[in-house]
Amino acid sequence: MYHKNLHRFSLFTACCTGVLIFIGGLVTSTNSGLSVPDWPTTFGENMFTYPIHKWVGGVQYEHGHRLFASFVGFLTVVLTILMWKFERRKWVRTLTYFALFAVILQGVLGGVTVLLKLPPIISIAHGMLAQSFFCIVSCLALFTSRWWIEKSSTIQKPKNLILFKLSLFSASVVFIQLFFGALMRHTYSGLAIPDFPLSYNQFFPSLMQEDLLHYNQQLVALGIKHPGDRPIMAYQIIVHLIHRSWAYIVTALLAFFGFRISKSNLGEAIQFFGMSIIGLVFAQFFLGILTVVSQKIVVVTTAHVFIGALTLMATILLALMLGKISFDNGEQS
Repeated sequence: MYHKNLHRFSLFTACCTGVLIFIGGLVTSTNSGLSVPDWPTTFGENMFTYPIHKWVGGVQYEHGHRLFASFVGFLTVVLTILMWKFERRKWVRTLTYFALFAVILQGVLGGVTVLLKLPPIISIAHGMLAQSFFCIVSCLALFTSRWWIEKSSTIQKPKNLILFKLSLFSASVVFIQLFFGALMRHTYSGLAIPDFPLSYNQFFPSLMQEDLLHYNQQLVALGIKHPGDRPIMAYQIIVHLIHRSWAYIVTALLAFFGFRISKSNLGEAIQFFGMSIIGLVFAQFFLGILTVVSQKIVVVTTAHVFIGALTLMATILLALMLGKISFDNGEQS
């Protein structure tokens, strides 16, 4: 049975989670991750009563991120209670419990990341769990929607499963790319290559020691590095190249997939997602280029993180929608 208010609250929680990912992107883009060096307190004070006039510099991003994360955690608790009370489908309630566990774990990982001074492994796990949690609550919004409960049964089943299989493959490819992106951000490899489309005016830059020295001199001349900074290492160039190369695969695949979906006869909602995926992946590709050539301007870099999250969410929801119309025999409790 469709519950309008339950769906609206699920959708609100998902939207707030998207905002939280944007704020988290601001934290990394402004290098504010250690602006508040303690946790769960803020400079030894209660996090929720920390005076606004002290929110200066990077503190406004890091402390604001913590507060909004707490708000999303509160929404998830409320959503779990509402699902337990009103949702008849056991599998949807179970997914909500996973969401609650994920948001608690995400908070702990965020705190540990600060306490351990931003270790790459934990920071990457924190970022990827954020993406996963966003997808889970977005799925809950889909599962409680009128389309999922009532309208999907009126759509004619596709003649084969090629689009469904392609949707699963597309979602997997996007998830891998987001992992590469998190790896690049947290190993500080975003400007390991400062030019585009070439890499130090080469297709594949040499990683010989003398060439690395020359690359670092270029980065200093461009103002990306300062003479006393830690030099760019070979592994950072490799990480950057992997992320950049995989982006071509993601863009081509999602453009093809989105076009196929937009031309299908599977209903307006699915066609809308197909067109959205095309727009998102090209926007993401353009933002990736702009991130490099603008030397990681904060708003561009943050938008790149945010659009990546939206792209993953859209591909996963579309895969679920295609699976629904292909296999569904009615809602089960």
